[in-house]
Amino acid sequence: MVTIQSADLHEDRFSRLRLIPWWDQAKIAACRVLVIGAGALGNEILKNLALLGFQKTVVVDLDRIEESNLSRTILYRTEDIGQYKADAAAHAFEKIAPGITVQPLVANVLRDCGLGLFAWSDVILAGLDNREARLWINRCAWKVNRPWIDGAIEGINGVARAFLPGKAPCYECTLGEVDWAILEKRMSCNLLAHEEQTEGKIPTTPTISSIIGGIQVQEAVKLIHGLPTLASRGFIFEGLQHTSYTVEYTENPDCMSHYTIPEIVALPERSADLTLHELFERAAGDLGSREITVEFSRDVIHKLVCPSCGHQQELFVPVGAVRFEDGKCPRDGQMRIVEPVRGYTGVESYGARKLNQLGLPAFDIFITRNAQREIGYLLDGDRDSVLGPLAKGAA
Repeated sequence: MVTIQSADLHEDRFSRLRLIPWWDQAKIAACRVLVIGAGALGNEILKNLALLGFQKTVVVDLDRIEESNLSRTILYRTEDIGQYKADAAAHAFEKIAPGITVQPLVANVLRDCGLGLFAWSDVILAGLDNREARLWINRCAWKVNRPWIDGAIEGINGVARAFLPGKAPCYECTLGEVDWAILEKRMSCNLLAHEEQTEGKIPTTPTISSIIGGIQVQEAVKLIHGLPTLASRGFIFEGLQHTSYTVEYTENPDCMSHYTIPEIVALPERSADLTLHELFERAAGDLGSREITVEFSRDVIHKLVCPSCGHQQELFVPVGAVRFEDGKCPRDGQMRIVEPVRGYTGVESYGARKLNQLGLPAFDIFITRNAQREIGYLLDGDRDSVLGPLAKGAA
């Protein structure tokens, strides 16, 4: 009779995962993951990341937990109703496994997340309910050369797809006329936001969230191990007959997303430390020319101007942050004209403003260019305020 010593029976938390021949737990632990959306899909994504041993995660969500969330989210409890999803999800995430760190950000990804957050990540996982946010993530991911994995659900059907950095077709390439028509409804012709056209109030179940969220995380695992992925393809799952298939996407040669910042320089200063003109002078020296442009990561509303009475209101907020109803002049009720700004050439009146006074988020990247060269400047001094405990040791 063979006696098996108790030491031979000992298994650690990830022993069964290591039985997979290609599995590398060290790669999992080192991977920096940005999860955008903490609803039904986001909960499944986060649960899977925690179980697999991902130790460095940021979760972004703007919303609070409602009672209806409880039938579709494994991380939330009745006592969490009213709390921010990002905070509650992070708290539950850290309870699943020891040694993991998650930084919650209560933020709108369109307006409150700097490009530095995307550049920090190794992979981006999105569990969203609207096209506008997906399009923005796609463009940010391309700019900083990062992969992202998208998921969408409705009823008992869903889709998961992966988009690799610098490789078309991308998410924007997949958009058709109907998609663009829906996107245009979100913004008026003068760049003021209409009331939320909520795409998220859709019928769905926790079972389809499990399937699609599982596929998304599995794609992330394959990606960091160098295995084949759903690159520029979609995995479609139809729940009525339990059929699935993949679709191939086609590149749009006129796609606006296909731009990657060629060089990124990390500056030690915070966005509160530098004025826009000081950054301009730094860039002029590095580029060897004063004929340069400092480009913002997103459009900013500089002023609202009434065409009737001439009243002006200086704002410096991201485009989309002002509701259509608030665009009316407080004096005569006329709809005001939006004056946006997209950058700085050294002569505009707002050069003395600190970088954090421009309506742009912390930990952002400013792209500077002349005819010969482009440099992206990352305000790395904002790292701690955004990444919290994940800032230490981050590249």
